[in-house]
Amino acid sequence: MYSFMGGGLFCAMVGNILLVVSTATDYWMQYRLSGSFAHQGLWRYCMSGKCYMQTDSIAYWNATRAFMILSGMSCFAGIIAGILSFAHFSAFERFNRSFAAGIMFFVSTLFVLLAMAIYTGVTVNFLGKRFGDWRFSWSYILGWVALLMTFFAGKN
Repeated sequence: MYSFMGGGLFCAMVGNILLVVSTATDYWMQYRLSGSFAHQGLWRYCMSGKCYMQTDSIAYWNATRAFMILSGMSCFAGIIAGILSFAHFSAFERFNRSFAAGIMFFVSTLFVLLAMAIYTGVTVNFLGKRFGDWRFSWSYILGWVALLMTFFAGKN
């Protein structure tokens, strides 16, 4: 049983790192704008070697940011609960910490799924039509990999 818990914690730790990196970096989408390459993340966009803050308070940006942050926080809480499940405290005998950790990992999976679905839908239907030559980039892909890692962490 401990090997499954250890594997789940490993998946959760990798997933949490990927969530943080995906949320913090500026390569969710790359596109050409006026002949030069540009890229954007959840917090900044960069054109011609200069980066600018995303100052627009658009609902889908805020929803994606919020769900990614909530996903990272619930994954971290699941990691703490998972680590505590290895310890044996008599005060918490009736509280199944490994079950709670699994629930937190599934909640994290749900939040990252919502964030990725919102971003994908808006990008394909709105931004993709605005920029002719565009593609999703590595920060976006890390978000999907983090979704898989948190799911498998909860499954273990």
